[in-house]
Amino acid sequence: MGKLLLIDGHAILHRAFHALPPMNNRAGTQTNAVYGFTNMLLQGLGDLAPTHLAVAFDLPQPTFRMQIWTQYQEKRPEMQGNLAEQIPLVHELLEALAISYFEVAGYEADDILGTLSQNNGDVTIVTGDRDMLQLINEKVKVVVPVKGLAITKTYDEKTVIAEFGVKPSQWVDIKALKGDSSDNYPGVRGIGPKTAEKLISQFETLENVYKNLEKIDKKTAAKLAEGVEMAGLSQKLARILTDVPLQFDLNLADVNKINWQRGIEYMRSVLGFRSIADKIEKGLNKFPSAKASGDKQLELI
Repeated sequence: MGKLLLIDGHAILHRAFHALPPMNNRAGTQTNAVYGFTNMLLQGLGDLAPTHLAVAFDLPQPTFRMQIWTQYQEKRPEMQGNLAEQIPLVHELLEALAISYFEVAGYEADDILGTLSQNNGDVTIVTGDRDMLQLINEKVKVVVPVKGLAITKTYDEKTVIAEFGVKPSQWVDIKALKGDSSDNYPGVRGIGPKTAEKLISQFETLENVYKNLEKIDKKTAAKLAEGVEMAGLSQKLARILTDVPLQFDLNLADVNKINWQRGIEYMRSVLGFRSIADKIEKGLNKFPSAKASGDKQLELI
């Protein structure tokens, strides 16, 4: 079935926006986030050599999580205008390249990526969001930028266990207990990360924790009993869905269908990314091009 590369569009754009100095195209629109996204895209194609590629984005409309917990992500600052204005540009770039991207009303990009990761061969997800670690299994890996955009860390099942002491499948239950300040849900009041990891490591699942309260010290057990409803709610908020209603044609995501020529033209004429466009155009034998467009194979050098 091949190797599918999935990119968390908003996460990478946000990281690039804060990692790179401001730069503008000829129209005066800031483009540093698009520039960083483009480099990460090319780096992923070159380093990971996928056979298929797709990108997921968030939409500004409320999601189902906000319906079940109105305070969800309430404390997150609004997206800065000079980042928001770059989203249409990255959409246009992907359209020029003929790269599939997805946005689904009512769902986060995380849920789209979770859905696309199912039953599509070997999958690598590139994201800055460690919540995606819950999706890791024998077929799914996660690549996270750790310094700027160029230095990354790859997580598989063994890496997650070594670093966090729990399996990827237990990540949701950790979050159910300790909560998530960035997404603004509390978990169980008084249960911190270390206690949450210890409990899940010992009892394996949130359900088993609550079945064994008598085996837990009285102070912690009392906190758990008092926070049982919030634990259940937090578990729902933390879990990434894998059944978002979307139509995904793996054939359309084939990297051999990338239209490099149109992409290069867009980079030069709209984005002003002449150096990237030149490097792609001059390169050989690394990035497959759209067979239909007759482009030669490309390499970023």
